Amino acid sequence: MKRSLLLLNLLLLFLPFLVSAQTGKVYDNLSLPSKILKSDRKFAVYLPPGYETSDRSYPILYLLHGSGDDQTGWVQFGEVLNITDKAIADGIATPMIIVMPDANTGRKGYFNDIKGDWNYEDFFFKELVPFVEKKYRVKSDKRFRAISGLSMGGGGTFMYALHHPEMFSSACPLSAAVGPISLDDARTSITKNNPGIADSLIVKYYNEHSTIALVNNMPDSQKKAVRWYIDDGDDDFLYEGNCLVHIAMRKKDIPHEFRIRDGAHTWTYWRASLPSVLEFVSQGFHQY
Repeated sequence: MKRSLLLLNLLLLFLPFLVSAQTGKVYDNLSLPSKILKSDRKFAVYLPPGYETSDRSYPILYLLHGSGDDQTGWVQFGEVLNITDKAIADGIATPMIIVMPDANTGRKGYFNDIKGDWNYEDFFFKELVPFVEKKYRVKSDKRFRAISGLSMGGGGTFMYALHHPEMFSSACPLSAAVGPISLDDARTSITKNNPGIADSLIVKYYNEHSTIALVNNMPDSQKKAVRWYIDDGDDDFLYEGNCLVHIAMRKKDIPHEFRIRDGAHTWTYWRASLPSVLEFVSQGFHQY
């Protein structure tokens, strides 16, 4: 009896250490210098349980925030630490590194500016990705790299995976801003902020930044290059654009998962989406 009590007391003593050993870590105020954007750029990172005590390399997910947030959005409101830890502990997600860059300093958004004087997309691929994949123990093959994001970040997810299908195994846009639906929509929105801009630049920008245009013009050789998981709420104001992208993908025979769930453009919705995203990208990381 005394021996049993002793063992129980020892277990209770070391239980906090055992529990803490099974949690990941988040750092949300990291930065790197950018020559392209002429400034230091912040990012947050989630490191999975055991990262600091192991020598293994991990797959990586780039997770993009929405308009009005920064690199801390998914940390503070999206509860990325608790949700990812639980998904890994429950066996629905493989341990992975998650990188969350800031796209709300200097200017807002993930794309290169139409005038060419703020090239965030160039920064992402030429500076951020090489920096973090050198700094952390990352499996840097396409198969072990995925991207996701919400709202503005969902638009970034669409654009980055459509522009660079050789980079990502999976892409999961959530409640995505899909870009202009038509060329006329692009003309209206672009000329509002850029009066007098040449129409040829508008046409070029539309073809490069409208999800529907990119899907319609996708070559057959790229139809299966990326695994797609598209998720939007039935009360979301961006519902129409996501549905039109789904229809365009169906017409082009582009394999994809399309989910409409009960919900709106809220963090409550996106927190519920994240476990499915982690499970979907993990399936791509695994061997079939």
